[in-house]
Amino acid sequence: MTEPARQTEHRGQDDLLTAGLGLDGLRSMAPPAFADAAHPTAAELRRRAIWSSWRGIADLSPGGGYGSLYGSAASVPGREYSALARLPGARQPHRVLVQVPDAFDQGRRCVVVAPSSGSRGIYGAIAVAGPWALPKGCAVAYTDKGTGSDYVDLDAGIGVREDGTPGGLGEAGDLAFAPEVPAGARGVAFKHAHSQDNPEADWGLHVKQAAEFALVALERAFPQAAPFTFDNTRIIAAGISNGGGAVLRAAELDGDWLDAVVAGEPNVHVEGHGGRPLYDFGTEAALLMPCALLHLPAETLPQPPLRAQVEPLWQARCANAAAAGLVEGGDAAAQARSAYERMRASGWTDAALQAGALSVGFDLWRAVVATYASAYGRYGIGEHPCGFAFAAQNPDFSPRAATAAERSVWWSDASGIPPGNGVGLVDPKLAPPDFTLPGLQCLRGLYTGQGAEAQRVREGIAATRASMPRAGLPVLVVHGTDDGLIPPAFTSAPYVAAARAAGRTDVRYWQVRNGEHFDAFLALPAYGARYAPMLPYIHAALDRVSAYLDGQGALPADALIEARGRGAGTVEAAQLPMPH
Repeated sequence: MTEPARQTEHRGQDDLLTAGLGLDGLRSMAPPAFADAAHPTAAELRRRAIWSSWRGIADLSPGGGYGSLYGSAASVPGREYSALARLPGARQPHRVLVQVPDAFDQGRRCVVVAPSSGSRGIYGAIAVAGPWALPKGCAVAYTDKGTGSDYVDLDAGIGVREDGTPGGLGEAGDLAFAPEVPAGARGVAFKHAHSQDNPEADWGLHVKQAAEFALVALERAFPQAAPFTFDNTRIIAAGISNGGGAVLRAAELDGDWLDAVVAGEPNVHVEGHGGRPLYDFGTEAALLMPCALLHLPAETLPQPPLRAQVEPLWQARCANAAAAGLVEGGDAAAQARSAYERMRASGWTDAALQAGALSVGFDLWRAVVATYASAYGRYGIGEHPCGFAFAAQNPDFSPRAATAAERSVWWSDASGIPPGNGVGLVDPKLAPPDFTLPGLQCLRGLYTGQGAEAQRVREGIAATRASMPRAGLPVLVVHGTDDGLIPPAFTSAPYVAAARAAGRTDVRYWQVRNGEHFDAFLALPAYGARYAPMLPYIHAALDRVSAYLDGQGALPADALIEARGRGAGTVEAAQLPMPH
C-alpha cells in the first residue's frame, strides 16, 4: 500500500480548489508569477499548475456561465497528501494526490477518483471533480495515470521531483520520471512517450490504486475515524477524455470497490459495434482531414477566417495525398471530395469534421499520434520507429538546449504531449512540398502496414481495448454529438452498444447536442457561439448518480439533450437544459 510522501496545508490565502486565486485569478490571462523565474518554489509551482489545469479544461470566459449557472470556485480549505505510486511490474511510477477538505463529512464518507484528461499532470482533472466534490465534503483522489508533465531535460540531466521542483537524474531522490537515458541522448523525454510502460493499458489499475491511496490518506487525516475501507467509503470515479476512458477501464475490474462511474467524452475502444482505437482514427484524421475540410462550405466551419490562412496548406495536402494514392481526383475540389467521402465512409460525421478543424489548425493529430506510437510500442528514448523526438527548438525548428526559465514551467504548464511550453516535435522526415506528410504516412503505416514495428504498435493498441463494466455497477456516459477529437461514433456509442449486448442494464448514455471536446475553446467567440459546454453535464451526471446511490432517485435514463451555444451573447440557463 502506497503511503503519503508529502502532506501540505492549504488555508487562508491558499486553498484546495483554486490555490487562493478565486474565479478572477483563474480567469486572468497572466499566469501566477514566480519570484525567481528560473527557481520557482514548490508552492509557486502548485499554484501555477492549478491555474493552468483549470484553464486547459473549463470555459472560464465571463459569458460562459461558469460560477453563475454551474460550477464553483469558492475557497475550500484543507490538506493534500501526495506520493509516487507504482503498479506491479511498471518501470515508472504514477502520481497520486488526495485533496481532503477540512469539512470532509466523516458520517457520509465519499471519495471521487479523478484521472487526468489527455496526458495532463496531477491537477489535470481538478476542474472536473473538485468543484463538485470538495464543497460537498468529499475528498478527491487524482492520478496522472502514468502520463503527466514530468519532463526530463536530457541536455541538462534534470527531471522533476515529487513536489514539482527540478532534480538531477543522477541524484538520489524522488524523481517522478527517471528513464533509462542512452549515451549522448539530447532533447526532452516525457513519461507518456518514454516510460516504456504503455500506461494506457493499465489506466483502470491506476484509478484503483489512486482510490486505495485515498483511503490511506483519509486514515492519516482522521486517525480517530479509522479504518477507511471500500465497504464504509463511497467511491465514484469520474473523468473526461482520456480520464473518461480510464474510469471505464476501472469499471471492468473485479471487486465491489467502486460504487459508480461518470465518463465524459471518453477515449475508449471496444471491439465491434463500430469501435475504433484513437490511433486508427487519429492517423486517418492527420492525413485526410486537412483535405476533407475543403469540401465543406467555409461558413460551416466554426472559425471561417481561419480557412483563408490555412487553405493553401490544405490544398497542398490534397495534391500530395492524391500523388500518394490516398485520395483521387485531378484538382483540389475533386481531391477534397474524395477525402471527405473516405472519411464519411469510415464513420466520421459532418459535425465531427467541422469541430475537428481546430485540431487540424493546431496540428494536434500529429502530436498525439507521434506520442502514442512511442507509448504503444514501449519505445525508449531515441527509439521512435518513425524517428520523432522532442526538444526545445530554434525559429527554424532545429533542436537546441532548453533554458532554465523554460524548464521551470514544464511541470506546471505543459499538457503532457509536446509541442507546447517551449518543447517542440522534432520530425526527421520533414520534406517539401507537404512537410509533415512523410512522417504522418510512417505513423499511419504502424497501424495499417506490415513488419515488426507495426506489429509491436498494434499489440500495444490491442492491450488498451476495454471490457465490459462489472455487472450492476452504475455507469453514466456523457458525450457531445459534435466531438471532433474523440468522436462518439467510434468510442461512446460502441461502448454503450457493447454493454447493452452484454446485459449491462445499468450503463446509461447522455448525448449532448452541440457539445464538442474542448470546453476551454469556448472562450474563442466563434466556438462559444456555436458549441455548448460539457462540464455542466458532467457535474449534473455526478448529481444524478450520487442521488441514486443515496436512494433518492432512479438511475438516469438515456437522453438526447438539446443544448446549444450562447450565440453572440452570454450563456443562459435555457441553453443548457438538464435531463429529467
